[in-house]
Amino acid sequence: MKVAIVHYWLVNMRGGEKVLEALCELYPDADIYTHVYDSSAISETIKRHRIKTSFIQRLPNAVAWYQNYLPLMPLALCFLNLKQYDLVISAESGPSKGVRLSKNALFICYCHSPMRYVWDLFDEYYRSVGLFKKGMMLLCMKPLRIWDRWTAQRVDQFVANSTTVQRRIQNCYGRESIVIHPPVDLEAFQISSKADDYYLLFGQVIQYKRPDLAIEAFNASGRKLIVVGQGNMLKDLKKIAKSNIQFMGRLEDSQIQKLVSQCKALIFPGLEDFGIIPVEVMSSGRPVIAYGQGGVLDTVMDGETGIFFADQTVASLNAAIDQYENTADQFIPEIIKTSTEKFSKMQFKLKFTDLVKSLQSQSR
Repeated sequence: MKVAIVHYWLVNMRGGEKVLEALCELYPDADIYTHVYDSSAISETIKRHRIKTSFIQRLPNAVAWYQNYLPLMPLALCFLNLKQYDLVISAESGPSKGVRLSKNALFICYCHSPMRYVWDLFDEYYRSVGLFKKGMMLLCMKPLRIWDRWTAQRVDQFVANSTTVQRRIQNCYGRESIVIHPPVDLEAFQISSKADDYYLLFGQVIQYKRPDLAIEAFNASGRKLIVVGQGNMLKDLKKIAKSNIQFMGRLEDSQIQKLVSQCKALIFPGLEDFGIIPVEVMSSGRPVIAYGQGGVLDTVMDGETGIFFADQTVASLNAAIDQYENTADQFIPEIIKTSTEKFSKMQFKLKFTDLVKSLQSQSR
């Protein structure tokens, strides 16, 4: 069986690339197709595969400016000929469903989310860019939505990374899907013998993750907060943060693992499609205080492995932190860690392999 994996772009190692790594391990002879590839930013597991790029790779400064070339990506996909493959897996939260396939190929789309900048987060992206990009977004939005819906009908089976994304796939594409949660490297995280006096905000410091809400809440409460990560909001947030908030920037894995295992709890104020970081923190036995929408509904058990707050406001977040501090003894690290076992890489591989076998047997 000849296998191809289509991934939107390979310029960093985040949650989507962790899924790609697991797929690479499942299919060690698979070829990878992508728009833009930066070999210095990608893991050895992925680099062991033959990687082919679209013409976007040859455009000026493509690795840094790839998002500026989004309107060209549907056209670039049309030039990728995958007709020699029996199984094609599209790893999707950008445009990667439009490749040319054999009519007999099995086409599976593992969907992290329908394109955020075209669908559910269009308004947020629109507000964050300059005048020229605003004009380009308005010009391209309708054609991209039409193209995205059309290519979605070519997929044999959608796989959603959470029940939240499952609903979005139905709303955007009118397609049914099954949920297979992303693989999480649980073995990298262990329970610590002690917890320190700080809360942790960990991840990209960008608008839709709402780091501003956490900063405002901890400015108001005076509690200690450590912020790990980088992003376009970092400079502005540093200006408004009080002395009880410490910014650590980008850290090595070993430093992150220590901070995660010894925090009071993770603060997770955004709405995520799935959210690997809460699972990593819970694998260290620490609870999660999260906005009660999105992927955390699949991973966090309110009152047992974390606490949800209902509104993205300072008052609601601080009330949830107060609730946690009044009930901290009921959060048992061993129980929290055990709850994450269903999100292991092994579980992902087993479920994905079973799905492929089932679809292949149905097509015979």
